[in-house]
Formats: sequence, C-alpha cells, structure tokens
Amino acid sequence: MKQILKSCTALTLSLGLAAPALAQEPLKELGQGEGALSIVAWAGYIERGETDKNYDWVTDFEKKTGCKVSVKTAATSDEMVALMNEGGFDLVTASGDASLRLVAGKRVQPINTDLIPSWKTIDERMQNAPWHTANGVHYGTPYVWGPNVLMYNTEAFKDQPPKSWKVVFEEMTLPDGKSNKGRVQAYDGPIHVADAANYLMAHKPDLGIKNPYELNEDQYKAALDLLRTQRTLVGRYWHDAMIQIDDFKNEGVVASGSWPFQVNLMQAEKQPIASVIPEEGVTGWADTTMLHADSEHPNCAYMWMEHSLSPKVQGDVSAWFGANPSVGAACKGNELLTDEGCKTNGYDDFEKVKFWKTPVTKCESQGECVPYHRWVSDYIGVIGGR
Repeated sequence: MKQILKSCTALTLSLGLAAPALAQEPLKELGQGEGALSIVAWAGYIERGETDKNYDWVTDFEKKTGCKVSVKTAATSDEMVALMNEGGFDLVTASGDASLRLVAGKRVQPINTDLIPSWKTIDERMQNAPWHTANGVHYGTPYVWGPNVLMYNTEAFKDQPPKSWKVVFEEMTLPDGKSNKGRVQAYDGPIHVADAANYLMAHKPDLGIKNPYELNEDQYKAALDLLRTQRTLVGRYWHDAMIQIDDFKNEGVVASGSWPFQVNLMQAEKQPIASVIPEEGVTGWADTTMLHADSEHPNCAYMWMEHSLSPKVQGDVSAWFGANPSVGAACKGNELLTDEGCKTNGYDDFEKVKFWKTPVTKCESQGECVPYHRWVSDYIGVIGGR
C-alpha cells in the first residue's frame, strides 16, 4: 500500500492526451552501448536462468552488447509509476493502466521505430495499440499480453471447475463442502475495481456498464459495494506472485484472480492447481517496454527493445509467464513454448480480454466517469474495511 500512496501525485495528472508534450526528441541513431541497462519489470519478465537455466534471455544479450542488465521487480502498476517518477531507470514493462500515465507525466519518451528493425514483425493488433500510442506517436515496444485468470485448487473444487467469478465475490459453499470465506484472495491494486465491474456487467445488466474502466457514479458505487462484500471473504490481498503461490500451497487458499505465471509454476511442481476463464470473461494486461525520459543508457535500451522482439525471446517469455507474444512468429518453432503454446495461452482470445487501462474523467462510453485517483483512495478504504 505504501507504493500506492507514493504514486498518488502521478494519479491526478490529466490523461486527455489531446496533444501530448514530447518528452524529448526520439533517438535518431544508435551508437555503442553504454555498458549498463536498468529495467523496472513484472516478476518473471526478465530472466537470466537463475530460477530455471532453460529460461535465460539476458546472458546472450549482455555478451553481444556489453550492456549489463539490472532489474527492479515491481508488484503493481502503481509501484512502477512511482519508481519511474523517482528516476534512475532506463526501461519499464508497463501495463495499460500505467502506460498513458507515464506519457502524461512525461516520464517516458517517444521511440524511433526505425531504430528497431523487428518493429515490422509485431502483431498488427498490437502495433498501434492505444495503451502505447498517442496521436500516432509510439511510446514503447509491445512485449507480451495475457488474461487475469481464475486460479483454483482442484482438490477443493473436486471435478467441478468454477464457471463464474462468483466464487471470489460472494459467500458460498464450495464443492468440498466448506465455505469460501477466508479461503479466497483478491488483487492488491486499485485496478481490481474493474474486475468487480466486469462481474456486474454480467450479473446486473440494469447498471448499464459497457466498459469496466468507464464507470459513472452509480456503477462505481455498485462496484465498491461488491468489493466490500468481497472484503469479508478475502484472507489476503495479493500483489507478490511468490507469496500468492505460498498461500495456495501452505495457507489453505483455494481460489483467486491470478496470472498464468503462478499457475504454470505450481503445475510444474505437481500442485493441485488449475485455471479457467469464467463465463463473465476476464480483464487482462498488454505490456509495453517504455523508455524513460531521462534514460542514461538509451543505446542499450534500444538494443534491448530490438532483442525483446526476437521470436526466441518472445516465445521464451511467453512460455515462462504463460503469456502471449507480440510477435506472431514466436508461436511456431519455439522449443519452450511449443507449437501449441499460443493456443493454450489464449492467443486467439485477444478480442475477449478487457485490457487494463487508466480510468479517466472524460470517457468514451458515457461522457463522464470516475477517474483513477478516486479508484486509488477508495480501494485503499475498501481494503481497510471502510
């Protein structure tokens, strides 16, 4: 929660982006690498073989470029914004609920796609995506994307996989005969309000929610009320993937929204874990590698962005995290991902995912919506029992 509070100053920024001020002129040409590169990233996004020697897309990059990579892991988008506001980093793997905040706050700079030869290989669905493009200006390189799945313990659910997010939002008896109270988790980030709104879209259509990130006052109040109900069920709000894994293994947690990353790691350990995309659909993330406005190592940063788009890296990251590549060529011929990996990870479900984005006051679906800074303060209140 400390990081959320730290980043509140960034959350009040105007996100209209009608005419974004460019942080600085994009780099015109590449020189030699500066010898170092610092990246703010989600857990599991920048691997050098320390967890599993098969998953290493850093070592070869360092050998080829002389750019020594250091990584600061962030657990939430708000933490990423706070770290980029503090400075001292070159790149960030920002999700859609952070990327345009970074643009509006002039914390990232436009990129010169001519310096990234593999740009032309990016999936057309991602090349001009609104979470990294403003007025035709690109502010980053697409990395990977995926859904926020419902992870569950197969022993608690017997042979009856959950069909609905109801198991984490409303009190009920699970197939093992026990209540879900105290045995479920929820994400420790304000963007989780969108998951409540997504649930209400299906179960209370009279609210008229068309987009879980665009809520009027009545819709927003209904989402908060649902989250307050969920508060009585939640044993822990999670933001650390490894702590969530421990909770599922050792603390009796049986259901939660999660990432495929946690599912994959526990299944590899033969834990009784599975995941589903429930009938209400899912929120999700499409992450962009963005260049800090004051990057001290822009040459190394551009080299990394090019490296990150190679089919080998795209496939390896997708296999490790349970994500989908932004370069379609990664779906075939990757030993770790396999030729079935993209289908398994939901590559064909792109249109079904409601990707994270920052809620703003002026919204497309109904004109006036509740902005993100209120999501932040009110979600802190919900978690605190208010």
